[in-house]
Amino acid sequence: MKTLRAHPLHLFAGPLLWAIWYVVLYSGQALGCETAPPPANAGVWTWLNGLLLLHTLVFAVVLLYLTWLAHRSTPAESGNGRFILKVSTGVYLVATIAVLAIGLQSVIYLPCV
Repeated sequence: MKTLRAHPLHLFAGPLLWAIWYVVLYSGQALGCETAPPPANAGVWTWLNGLLLLHTLVFAVVLLYLTWLAHRSTPAESGNGRFILKVSTGVYLVATIAVLAIGLQSVIYLPCV
């Protein structure tokens, strides 16, 4: 099975992935609304919201996988490696929750209002 090495990169990889997701989400929405806005009477189930939801779910699955991997890779003995992977598990989980909390709003609100 695959495991993560205890590297300090994991301490900020979750927020970095969240930031990339956030920029791509809102840039994609702005570009989609500018180039080919969906009709206003279509409701929330438009091609743009579907694409934003798919983008959100892909990032959430990747972050959830990294959360699980960091948790599973945590060594039993104490030390720097254990600390890094324990904290990384929490950071990845918080990033996953943030992605889902913000991204699932695409099925609630109209994309181009």
